[in-house]
Amino acid sequence: DPVQKKAIFDEIRGGWTVLVYMSPEQLLNEVVCDLLMERGVRLMVVDEAHSISEWGHDFRPEYLKLNILKSHFPGVPRLALTATADGPTRRDIIDRLEIKEENLFVSSFDRPNIKYTVVPKEEPKIKLINFIKENHSGDSGIVYCMSRNKVETITKFLIEEGFNALSYHAGMDKNQKNINQDKFLKEEGVIVVATIAFGMGIDKPDVRFVCHLDLPKSVEAYYQETGRAGRDGLKSSAWMAYGLEDLSKIINFIVKSNASENQKRIERQKLDALLGFCETTSCRRKVLLEYFGDSLNNPCGNCDTCLEPIKSFDATVATQKALSCVSKTGQRFGAVHIID
Repeated sequence: DPVQKKAIFDEIRGGWTVLVYMSPEQLLNEVVCDLLMERGVRLMVVDEAHSISEWGHDFRPEYLKLNILKSHFPGVPRLALTATADGPTRRDIIDRLEIKEENLFVSSFDRPNIKYTVVPKEEPKIKLINFIKENHSGDSGIVYCMSRNKVETITKFLIEEGFNALSYHAGMDKNQKNINQDKFLKEEGVIVVATIAFGMGIDKPDVRFVCHLDLPKSVEAYYQETGRAGRDGLKSSAWMAYGLEDLSKIINFIVKSNASENQKRIERQKLDALLGFCETTSCRRKVLLEYFGDSLNNPCGNCDTCLEPIKSFDATVATQKALSCVSKTGQRFGAVHIID
């Protein structure tokens, strides 16, 4: 509020402040910008820097205006940080913040202690229960759902099955959200069922599993959310139930959004990459790492497709026939008619 802001500005003017955290919108405020230029800044850090790029999975137009950093704060080093940026996103960050290409540092994206599993979305609640009971009984974990209603439903279901489960979503009372987050951080064996509103700033080292009962929006979102498991380096799991009904919901969100056509095209490409990860017959970790421009010489041996190889067959002729049928019927019909 204004009183708090004035107190903070006074601290900055007095030289008592070492670190200032603010949103891009706040930095772009003329009064704030002038104050920082007057006081002098030693380092500018852009966190969650993937948001500066249209290719970034959390693109925010406000971040684009951070290109003022070089002109308003000449000589001040600029540091951009993100855990989830593919090649095009990294190039955008470098271009828009005018960072030299040789100052790009990329560490490995591999989290070898996390086992990746994707299962068909048939009776997902039963599969979720069985997965937790068989692999993580008594462990702390996060279960992600797409909607608030589903969060409440799954929480109730887990409680009825004897688990210590709590809800977390944007529609909840702020005080209750804080209580639930605090319990999760401080107590053992707590499962939080949440929308993606939960997770930013969560640094609990012993989260043993992250489950997705709905498809995330992109490979980056999936990587970021599953990366909340096993931060202590011990064995952990990333488990996801995947069904085509999720796909149609996300496509619907993209189509109905107010984003530009170019942004919608990018989001569809990201969704296609996620489907490639879900439907691969090869090592999932290799697919995940290759998306970020990283590599793995051999199959990881710690994902479902490595441990239980998927049976595959050469569908070239069948695919050619299907495409021929689509062509000969004038590309006017849906899948059911084509199959018939």
